[in-house]
Amino acid sequence: MDSLVQGYELFRAEVFPQQRPLFEKLATGQQPEALFLTCSDSRVVPDMILQTRPGDLFICRNAGNIVPPYGEMLGGVSATIEYAVCVLKVPHIIICGHSDCGAMKAVADGSHLDGMPNVAAWLRYTDSAKQLVEYSLPLHATPHERLRAMIRANVVQQLGHLRTHPSVAARLQRGEIVLHGWNYDIAHGTLEAFDATQGRFVVLERQRIPKALEWLPLEL
Repeated sequence: MDSLVQGYELFRAEVFPQQRPLFEKLATGQQPEALFLTCSDSRVVPDMILQTRPGDLFICRNAGNIVPPYGEMLGGVSATIEYAVCVLKVPHIIICGHSDCGAMKAVADGSHLDGMPNVAAWLRYTDSAKQLVEYSLPLHATPHERLRAMIRANVVQQLGHLRTHPSVAARLQRGEIVLHGWNYDIAHGTLEAFDATQGRFVVLERQRIPKALEWLPLEL
């Protein structure tokens, strides 16, 4: 706890004075560029990874970067999505998984959930991803390969859940929002992005930012 308070003192003494105009502007409103939905894991720090400033990202975190399908659970994730889309009108939503994810480890090997009924119930929203991995990977796949596949498949599954939210579906129809699926490698500090046109994750580069969904507006 001492280190946390020491960090706050440094912020008040040095960081805040240097950024005072920014904070004064943010005190009256926000206009983030993206809703960044990621895992609660302490090793994933979006503002450090993307070098963003306060006000750039609207962040939602939970175990396993999960998005419950619309209507199945009324809670913080669904409310955050709805607010970001309807009120803040974010033009991008990013679902970001990460390497060595404890939630995905628990799903992949079915262990470590004894005595945690709430966690077990929450992780059921990854069932489709687990079935996909079990069906697609060879039986001789290593635990590392299985975990990596589970992390990626989960990002794609949660993107599918995201589309069930009416606020997201409506803005997709109007071409007002873009969905992204990313995966962060902790050991190497790299991001890969799901490319819907190729059906796989590719290295994230500014020259070409893949879309996680090729959405064709419905002619009504």
